[in-house]
Amino acid sequence: MKLREDIRNIAIIAHVDHGKTTLVNEMLKQSNTLPEHFQIEDRAMDTNAIEKERGITILSKNTAVKVGDHQINILDTPGHADFGGEVERVMKMVDGVLLVVDAYEGTMPQTRFVLKKALEQHLVPIVVVNKVDRDGARPEEVVDEVLDLFIELGADEDQLDFPVIYASAMNGTTSLDPDVATQEHTMQPLFDTIIDTIPAPVDNSDEPLQFQVAILDYNDFVGRIGVGRVVRGSIKVGDQVSVMKLDGSKQNFRVTKLFGFVGLNRVEIESAKAGDLIAISGMEEINVGETIADAANPEALTPLRIDPPTLQMMFRTNDSPFAGREGKFVTARQLEDRLRQELHTDVSLRVEDTDEPGAWRVSGRGELHLSILIETIRREGYELQVSRPEVIYRDIDGVMSEPFEEVQIDTPDEYTGSIIDSVAKRKGEMKVMEPSNNGQTRLIFNMPSRGLIGYSTEFMSITRGYGIMSHIFSGYGPVIKNWNPGRQKGTLVSMNAGKATTYAMMGIESRGTLMIDPGTEVYEGMIVGENSRENDITVNITKGKNLTNVRASGSDEMARIKTPTHLSLEESLEFLNDDEYCEITPENVRLRKQILETNAREKAAKKRKQAARK
Repeated sequence: MKLREDIRNIAIIAHVDHGKTTLVNEMLKQSNTLPEHFQIEDRAMDTNAIEKERGITILSKNTAVKVGDHQINILDTPGHADFGGEVERVMKMVDGVLLVVDAYEGTMPQTRFVLKKALEQHLVPIVVVNKVDRDGARPEEVVDEVLDLFIELGADEDQLDFPVIYASAMNGTTSLDPDVATQEHTMQPLFDTIIDTIPAPVDNSDEPLQFQVAILDYNDFVGRIGVGRVVRGSIKVGDQVSVMKLDGSKQNFRVTKLFGFVGLNRVEIESAKAGDLIAISGMEEINVGETIADAANPEALTPLRIDPPTLQMMFRTNDSPFAGREGKFVTARQLEDRLRQELHTDVSLRVEDTDEPGAWRVSGRGELHLSILIETIRREGYELQVSRPEVIYRDIDGVMSEPFEEVQIDTPDEYTGSIIDSVAKRKGEMKVMEPSNNGQTRLIFNMPSRGLIGYSTEFMSITRGYGIMSHIFSGYGPVIKNWNPGRQKGTLVSMNAGKATTYAMMGIESRGTLMIDPGTEVYEGMIVGENSRENDITVNITKGKNLTNVRASGSDEMARIKTPTHLSLEESLEFLNDDEYCEITPENVRLRKQILETNAREKAAKKRKQAARK
């Protein structure tokens, strides 16, 4: 069997924030790939502005490094559970994986998920224990944890015999020894291990073409771009090929452009053959999992599985009193076109029409998935409103079922009891409790996905910010009935329009937590705070001090109010109840009641109570 010894194809997999993208940066810097004086920025593979700000990878990225006579093609994958579908598809494109594990945190839920996918594909693993210079690092214990995880996931004997590299990606150092004193400023031990351990692709380029699309990209000039691996045969620009569609049909098209990956760039190439990772354009419609095959001998590969959405929200045009003030794109047509455009590249997203004009049901893989979509389009100048996130129920064998998640929590010991209590109230069932020697306890729960909506804010409050929580979809189970995990407290709602005054806020703040600053412009029905009790209260937050002969209305005698709580976009989405919307514009995130007019809202609330009694 002939092999392409000049190429190695690997994916970098890890839990979120364990250092994959930083490691790729160092591999680029320390290989002979980039121009001599090229200045590479931190986490250069995270090209999206939101990725850079949040320090997470959202989309899989391709790069390639040159090491001597070898080219190592690298796929940097997302580490967050909401983007797990990307990870699974990438596994089909590679022959081995670098499993990056934090030398302090050890194995985490996403480590388990990505490793399970890699072992199922029989990929060859290399373990990189990263951040060995971190305070509290325990590299040897972490290797034992990784080995236990391999055994638990059913790894075969060859996979259990994995090589280990100890690294500090931030400092660009590696070693084959766990002792941090042996770290040297070089990636050569990692490069050598990849070349010696990861199998070279089979060179069957003389057989009929097979190329499977694993990732989608989109370009206004060339349309959809399919990224994947040439599994068999060869391809060149101008070739007439067939797309084997998922529905069993077949379409012919001519290849207009081929792209390869070198360093940080996608470069045009004339041809590619078995083992190459490339991008192809020329077809009007192409979907993940479809096969591009030789037109004379068309054979389809097994389609790739795409995880179904588990969470949905209503997206609608902004109809608040402030609509159209801040955005460039405010009409229903503009918002729908933008949502449909997202479907070109995001295969885990669903957009469905509803009976209501200017409203769409948008489904995704989780809160982070949908909130990043919202954040992306608001930055582009769109205005919209969204409803409270809801899980997607399914009928499975005649039983109505809901999604469940495996939740792993690492917390200081003193908060353990409070966390167990808070998770139990959200119907979480504890599976594992592991105290450690460093004053930390690891808790693992099985929890309904709807119990997680809004929990992260409560969790950070319970643990004073010292806890770490991760979760991953574990499957569907029977719906838990007669339980509503929504927000337990009511809201403070403005009864009129105007600007919030310090004087009015001083009188209101004893009733709950304010969420806006003095001088903020408000409208009737806008939520300005959280009530300390269960019910909603309408408040006059624009009331000014009356003029007197003694002092002017503006002098508040050095008035002081508590610093208001400002919610992020995710926190705002978690805060919502069923009768509320989150209004999102390029400049502001506001919370509001669905019915703005106070009397109409109160009448509707009475009707709901009467219906509930019946």
